[in-house]
Formats: sequence, structure tokens, C-alpha cells
Amino acid sequence: MNNTADVIIIGGGVNGCAAAYYLAKRGVRDVIVLEAAKSIGHGGSSRNGGGVRQSGRDVRELPYAMYGIQYMWPTLSEELGVDVEYTQKGNLRMGKTEEHIKKLQTLASNARAVGLDVKMIDKKEVKEICPYLSDEVIGASWCPTDGHANPLTTTLGYYKRALELGVRFFTEASVKELKKVKGKIRKVILADGTVFEGETVILAAGYESRAIARTVGIDIPMMRLIDEALVTEMQPPMTDVMFGCATADFYGHQTVHGSFVFGSDSGWEPTDEMIDPSNNCVDPSKLITNAFTLSASCRAIQDYIPALTDAKIVRSWCGWLDESFDGVPFLGPVDEVPGLILACGFTGHGFGTAPSVGLMLSQMVVGEPTVVDISALSYNRFLPVR
Repeated sequence: MNNTADVIIIGGGVNGCAAAYYLAKRGVRDVIVLEAAKSIGHGGSSRNGGGVRQSGRDVRELPYAMYGIQYMWPTLSEELGVDVEYTQKGNLRMGKTEEHIKKLQTLASNARAVGLDVKMIDKKEVKEICPYLSDEVIGASWCPTDGHANPLTTTLGYYKRALELGVRFFTEASVKELKKVKGKIRKVILADGTVFEGETVILAAGYESRAIARTVGIDIPMMRLIDEALVTEMQPPMTDVMFGCATADFYGHQTVHGSFVFGSDSGWEPTDEMIDPSNNCVDPSKLITNAFTLSASCRAIQDYIPALTDAKIVRSWCGWLDESFDGVPFLGPVDEVPGLILACGFTGHGFGTAPSVGLMLSQMVVGEPTVVDISALSYNRFLPVR
């Protein structure tokens, strides 16, 4: 088995698969992707509500979120040869109190300052867009260019195309440590002792990235947080917009098949009781939801969308978020470890930016300027000021 490549990508989620595809597309086909789980996209990439949004983001994320929606998402199904179910019908980020509205106004103002078409709308306009919402919603931010897509088909679409272009994928390949040779990243060592070697390593392993980076002396300021997702039984056609709320309790949309898919926070996420003790917090498939988390999520949703009060939950599941300390990801090379590129800390909203992130990672590898300036997302932003 040839364990040497030009580029090794750690993490077979949507960002890792997208980076592999865009590298192969530009001719860098000696690429290896290492995925710890038994299947590709097993982590957060298939455990989210499918938001493809710009509104509600930190301004540091907006340039590449906007680039992806303008230039990449509209033609992605055609490019990947799969239906990613991309729907661009807008995003309602709702509020029920004056405090909520104030928060949404701040986010909208910041976004408009960098060129995003987003505005505040009142209760009447909210109801015109979606009459099924609660009368308690007094306003919302509205971004008509936001939307949603299918996380599973998108991730597997990138995987399929990368595979066709010669990228090698290894599953059940849990990375234990990285090693430098002559001051530069070189070796990736698996838990079973297998050694891979490459000129460049992209670390896109979600929350596990922190432990892996520590093996070469880099501590990425992020923590893990459990996020829950659920899907309802098929409902009559109600809306094609993306939903969110000022407090970020939930987000979601109605799929083309009729079911609603939501991602949600319940407030119980950091508690140890949510974790299967036999799992040692490693395998996302053994994370458990419980009566507290699912019921809290459902209450949050039905408080905003009472038409779903009697909808049956078909399935719920959860996974780890890699939450950065300031809420935006770490994207870019690490000066202290030449050859290492970080792509982690997406804080639960990395799916919608995966096309542009994958493209920019490929540009970093070949030494091209990225399509937009992402210097504000450098790992170095947390280093002490000299």
C-alpha cells in the first residue's frame, strides 16, 4: 500500500471532501483523505439542518459565505453530478422580544456594511412570507439570497467526484499524532501505528483537530459541544424558506420531500449525562439524545412554528460541534508548523460554506491567493500581541 501523497487531508467530512475534490480538479491528484469513522461524512457533515446562509454570521465569515452562494452553490448539483437539493428562497431569522430585534438589527447592520442584501421586516411582512409562524414573532431579519441544501448528498457528491478524479480515501483511519521532519510537517500516524507521509497536511477533523494539533505543539482554542438534529414525518407544503431565530435555539427548513429538518440547541449540550460512558467521547455514532434535549428542541420549534405541534418526529440524532472560542473557524496555514493547514472550529455553521472553504484550501496548497481575504481567521489571532 502506498502511504505517501502530496497532500493528506485528515477528516472525511464535507470540508475535507470538498478540499480533496478541488485539489484533484486543479490537477493535484496525489491526495489521501483519512476518516476515523467507518463511513464518509459520518460526523457533523450529515448531522445538521442544511443551512446555506450568509445572514446571522460574523462579518469575518461573510466574504467567503457570500462568494460561495454567488458563484458555487447555484451550479453545484451539475458539477457534482448529484442533486444537492439547493434551494435559494431566503432566510427568516425571527425574534419575539425587543431584545431579540435589537440583536438581529445589529447583525443585519454589520452584514449590510460588507455588502449583504439583508433587512429587518415587521410582523406583517413575516406572516406574508410564512403564514404558519407564531403570532408572537414580532419581526425578523430577511435575507432573500440565503437558502438550504441536503448535507448528505452534498458531502457524498464531493466524495464521489474526488474518488473519480483519483483521490484515495481511507476509513477507520483514526489519527493519533502528527510528526515533523526537519522542522516541517511530514508524518501522520494512525492509532494502529500505520504511518502516512505527505508534503502538506490539511487538518479538518472537527473537534478532534485540537488533540491532533497538540501533538506538534499547537493548541487550537476550541471546545466540543453536542448539537442535535431531528426530522419530522412528511408535511403538506408550507414553506421553502430557511428558518432561524435570534437566540439560535434552532434552525431548519422543509425539504423537497415534505419533511422538516431542524438543527437545535437545548441548553443541556455540555452535560456529561448526554454521553454514552462506554464510548469515551470518540465515536459520534454512540452519542445519545435524551428526553431533556429532544423535548427542549421540540418546544423551541413549536413555539415559533405552531403548525408543527402535532407533527411526529421520525428520527433524531446528535453529533459533536467544534466550537471555537470566538465563534468563527480557523482557516489557514500554521506558521510554527510549515506544511500544516487548519480547517476546523466551524462552530456548527460550516456546511453552508463548504464549497468556498474547499476551494480556498486547494488554493492554499498550491500557493495561490484565496478568492477572498480570510486573514482574520488565522490561528495566529489568539497569539499574544508582541
